[in-house]
Amino acid sequence: MATGHIPEATVARLPVYLRSLTELAGDGQSTTSSDVLAELAGVNAAKVRKDLSYLGTHGTRGVGYDVRHLVFEVSRALGVANTWPVVVCGLGNLGRALANHTGFTDRGFPVVAAVDVDPGLIGSSIDGVPVHSPDRLAEVVADLGIAIGVIATPGGAAQETADRLVAAGIRSILDFSSTVVSVPDDVEVRAVDLSTELQILGFHLQRDLPPPGDV
Repeated sequence: MATGHIPEATVARLPVYLRSLTELAGDGQSTTSSDVLAELAGVNAAKVRKDLSYLGTHGTRGVGYDVRHLVFEVSRALGVANTWPVVVCGLGNLGRALANHTGFTDRGFPVVAAVDVDPGLIGSSIDGVPVHSPDRLAEVVADLGIAIGVIATPGGAAQETADRLVAAGIRSILDFSSTVVSVPDDVEVRAVDLSTELQILGFHLQRDLPPPGDV
């Protein structure tokens, strides 16, 4: 299915729908409504219906949506009907947590390898994930068919890591380094800056505080 026509805002909501649908399926629900999905996803029902219409999926009046079929359609749109092996670059606290996160495998993104510059880690494994030298990254990517690279290095090493991933043939990168990396136009980078997200939450907390002097 071609998904290029799906707006980015809709793509960002699809994983939330998929998580909600998976929970409904696990609870034995065979059908659901846009109202239920909207409540679970924190959006309005009209937006749910609009988003799902981009997948060519429309509910049946009086019945709603078939949950398992919708799981399939959303999974296919997100590419999680396939398996996309992942390599984690950098095994500090965050990198180790990402390498150990079994939820990635459940959603079709198994972490199959990690790389780190620490000689004490190279040749070992982290919960079954083998650790390699960065010098072997291209070989590891080719041997394991890795599709996605995760940058969890310190900021100073992020650009070099991105360069190695690109040189190894990786075209999809998830960057946790809090550093803007430069990559070719045909490489997709999704940057996740946890400190920025916390600052945004802090803004909302500050905004909701009562004015000074109010009790």
